[in-house]
Formats: sequence, C-alpha cells, structure tokens
Amino acid sequence: MYCHTRLDIKKGKRKFLPQRDTKLFTKEHKGKTIKKMNREEIFKIILDCSFKVHSALGPGLLESAYNECLFYDLIESGLKAEKQKPLPLVYKQVHLDAGYRIDILVENCIVVEIKSIDALADIHMAQILTYLKLSECRLGLLVNFNVLHLKDGIKRVVL
Repeated sequence: MYCHTRLDIKKGKRKFLPQRDTKLFTKEHKGKTIKKMNREEIFKIILDCSFKVHSALGPGLLESAYNECLFYDLIESGLKAEKQKPLPLVYKQVHLDAGYRIDILVENCIVVEIKSIDALADIHMAQILTYLKLSECRLGLLVNFNVLHLKDGIKRVVL
C-alpha cells in the first residue's frame, strides 16, 4: 500500500498515513449518469443493501436466497453488479477454468462473498483473499447472513 506523509503540527512529528483511494466510478441508473463515486461510497451502498436484506429476511435462509436479494437491491440502487462471475486461474500464461466464482462483483472493483453459516472461519477469509488476488480487486466484503445481528457477520477485506 502506498503511503504519504503528513506533518503533525501539534507534536512536530511526521506521520505515515494510508493513501486515500481517489479513483472515481460513474454511477448510472436507468441509462442516466447520476454522479461519480469512489470505492468507499460504493462500499457504503453495498453495506446499506446488506442490512436491508438481513432486516427483511433475518437469519436462517440459504446462501442463494441472500445472494439473489442482495443482487436485486444493488441493481435497484443503481450499481453495476454481476453475480456468480467466473474467475479464470492463470498458470504459466494458460487460463484454466478452476471453478472459482465470485458471488457478486460490484462496479468491477468490490468483491462480495456471501455466507449463511454458523460462524466465519479462516478458510472463508482465505477464499475472499484468493478472489481478490485473481480478480485484481483491492476491496472485498465477506458477509455471513446467518447471525442475529448482521454487524457481527461482516468482515471488510483490503489487499
């Protein structure tokens, strides 16, 4: 991650701060350009849609139900989303179909991996990290809908 420095005026020391992501994405809804958003604004919309889905459905359903509902809400909010996006594995300049599929890819920059399980494990974090590397995205969201409070089932993943 690239960093920039800032002089802390109060203490006279330099601090290293993470560089802000300033890449903008154009949001279109029903063919009309609405505004340009950065990844953080898109991420907030994804979180809002996730909370709406969990509030409406609650825990206990299959992963596919949450996937379809979240996909529908993302499209309704005007974001470009693709579900079950295949990811090829490149090995020695050969594209292999290894069966990797991203649950939802939003605006070609954020990977959303949906789960409906008792608890998230390290293997689920490894899975989304693999998807981020293969897709060359930097930001991911791991969401477990099978929890009483959705805030306990959300993991933000940054490469």
